[in-house]
Amino acid sequence: MSILQEISEALQKGRAKVVVELVQKALDEGQKPEEILNKGLLAGMDIIGSKFKNNEVYVPEVLIAARAMNNGAAILKPVLAESGIKPIGKVALGTVKGDLHDIGKNLVRMMLEGKGIEVIDLGVDVPAEKFYDAYVNEGVEIIACSALLTTTMGEMKTIIDLFVENGVRDKVSIMVGGAPITQSYCESIGADYYATDAATAADVAKEILLKKAV
Repeated sequence: MSILQEISEALQKGRAKVVVELVQKALDEGQKPEEILNKGLLAGMDIIGSKFKNNEVYVPEVLIAARAMNNGAAILKPVLAESGIKPIGKVALGTVKGDLHDIGKNLVRMMLEGKGIEVIDLGVDVPAEKFYDAYVNEGVEIIACSALLTTTMGEMKTIIDLFVENGVRDKVSIMVGGAPITQSYCESIGADYYATDAATAADVAKEILLKKAV
């Protein structure tokens, strides 16, 4: 088994300490940092994402694997920065105003990071203006908003309307998700994409960003 496969396997088992040791060892052996990231850490997180989608692993396993990935990525970050490796894109993520649920949002963040995407996590109870500010100040290409309550779903339309009012609706992709959200609701408010779960959201975001990069 190659060291990159070992990193992937250790990450899937959530063995953070082992992941850190293997990432350092791979660097010491002269492996390219982007290969360690893509074929080690992100490959492992991809497998966790697929298993999560198929109900083969659950939230606790995802959280443990994501922690292992973040620990490994922390070692790679300065090396990647030096070699000019950039994330594939940037997403602003948050739970909409009036809604304090964060487990789903955090899972989406981990899955997005597991695809090599930079995430601006706006937190919970996020007003429309904060999503818009992230677009203006951070240059995000995707706005991803989550709602877990039927009473807060309407905030998603408020966010979209704000982008329309400012004449930049066509400059950004807007993704929606959460327990009460459906494809038809997504279409009715003028959002671009709906994802049923965190792993699918990450797949969709990666696809959007790769298309924008072309």
